[in-house]
Amino acid sequence: MSIRVVVADDQELVRSGFTMILDAQPDIEVVAEASDGAEAVTAVRRHAPDVLLLDIRMPHMDGIEAARRVCEQSSCRVVMLTTFDLDEYVYEALYAGASGFLLKDVRRDDLVHAVRVVAAGDSLLAPSVTRRLVADITRRRPKSPEPPALSSLTARETETLRHLARGLTNAEIAATLHVSEHTVKTHVSNVLSKLHLRDRVQAVICAYESGLVAPG
Repeated sequence: MSIRVVVADDQELVRSGFTMILDAQPDIEVVAEASDGAEAVTAVRRHAPDVLLLDIRMPHMDGIEAARRVCEQSSCRVVMLTTFDLDEYVYEALYAGASGFLLKDVRRDDLVHAVRVVAAGDSLLAPSVTRRLVADITRRRPKSPEPPALSSLTARETETLRHLARGLTNAEIAATLHVSEHTVKTHVSNVLSKLHLRDRVQAVICAYESGLVAPG
């Protein structure tokens, strides 16, 4: 089955370019385009895509609000696209439920890879975005005790969350903990379920906000 995608950007040239790149892939199909956030939300309702590529700055309804509505109302995964590598956009987009965040100067192959990764249920951030995200979370984190929800994790699940926050893949976590990748996937699933998190990106946010992991 093809990965079904909606592309939302108020610039027609950008929208058409992304559509052309993605439609050229044998496993990806662009099912609709949208020129603003409201159109993007409507397109997701109508076409039930797997992934929404969503610009942040758009008229009528911005990408942040559109992402929030899409993530609340559907299982569609959202990848945010912007020309502006700014902290507040990263933070708000991820809190809205976005699973990926890429700059518009992303390479063709990286764009396609991002769609595939997010459609498979994982998360993806540009390296510069990850650095800014960690710094921003640390700066904003309230000086409060560890959230009670973390106490529901087992010791091994807590270890897994720490490694997730440091950017390790499932294979790397498995090697570190001397367990199978299947076991790591189970731990990751348990962490997301117990903490009511959508994906690995939100797990990273949770780990830093709670103080479970510190920069460096």
